[in-house]
Amino acid sequence: MKSYLEFERDIKDLEEELEKLKDPYNKEGLSEVETEKISNLQLQIDEKLKISYSNLNEWQITQIARHEERPKAKFFIDNLFTDFINLSGDRCFSEDEAILAGFAKFEEKSIMVLGQEKGNDLESRLKRNFGMMRPEGYRKCIRLMKLADKFNIPIISFIDTPGAYPGIGAEQRGQAEAIASSIDCCMSLKVPIISIIIGEGGSGGAIALSSANKVLMLENAVYSVISPEGCASILWKDPNKSLEAAKAMKLTANQLLKMKVIDEVIQEPVGGAHRNKEQIISNTRNILIKSLGEFENFSGEENLKQRKKKFLNIGKQKSFQVFSSQSDWIKKNNIFGFVNEILFKFKKEVIIAILLATIIFFFLS
Repeated sequence: MKSYLEFERDIKDLEEELEKLKDPYNKEGLSEVETEKISNLQLQIDEKLKISYSNLNEWQITQIARHEERPKAKFFIDNLFTDFINLSGDRCFSEDEAILAGFAKFEEKSIMVLGQEKGNDLESRLKRNFGMMRPEGYRKCIRLMKLADKFNIPIISFIDTPGAYPGIGAEQRGQAEAIASSIDCCMSLKVPIISIIIGEGGSGGAIALSSANKVLMLENAVYSVISPEGCASILWKDPNKSLEAAKAMKLTANQLLKMKVIDEVIQEPVGGAHRNKEQIISNTRNILIKSLGEFENFSGEENLKQRKKKFLNIGKQKSFQVFSSQSDWIKKNNIFGFVNEILFKFKKEVIIAILLATIIFFFLS
């Protein structure tokens, strides 16, 4: 059974009507009139999808990024790579099912693949802990990334997590240290790293594996330091203000591309990646081929230097003022700055004017 989002109600009604017309159990065959009606309904659905998905707000994009039918890391691994060998364990504590990791081949070349996996049904989601990794998961990734670096094998990571697991056991086993060590490991490798945010890129749980030479992002994915609900609960004490929080956080692919936090957006089919999974695989494959080709002739030192420079440049050269015209607090700062400048420039005249106004007021009263 298909799953629909709140803003897709009209599309749901049309698709249900379409399915009834196509139902082979109710009729012996379709008449010419019904065939024409099916075509018209399909055109209406396509038009509704185009209109709905061309005017999405930040909260609606967040809902699409979390869609239960959205292709997960395992789907990308199964369809993009061949000869995938899943490797397990951090050699310290245990295996973390929230991360798929191992060697594979991409276009006949060896690759190290890391994929945060949420699961597709209740059983697999519980097994995968909804994509929330524990310390042993990050330590497994560190172990395998160092192994890839040793044999000069590029790394591709698929990011899809609401954040690292916040349980007591995870904290006791050093969750924060494991995330920090994973970031440090990524920043010290000499092989190229390509990260793709395919759904949610949440908090340190995402950045631990996306400190890469090139960060790609699906069109309807999100990437942020906290969830919109979490942000709304902290700032307004009201999780219902998720839309306001999502707007303020600038978490969509196009916004992050403008701020140069990510490097490229992978276009999704109309209606989201879950409506045409073959198309999203094709688009991802093409961009991966291009991205890996960019680093093909780089030396280890050049890969390392490029990655460090990329992250050190984030926030420089006013890249975060792209949205200044939309930010009230920046406008207020600009106004106060302008007023202060005028007062400082004409401070003598201002003092004289204040004294005169005081004297006139005293005599009139």
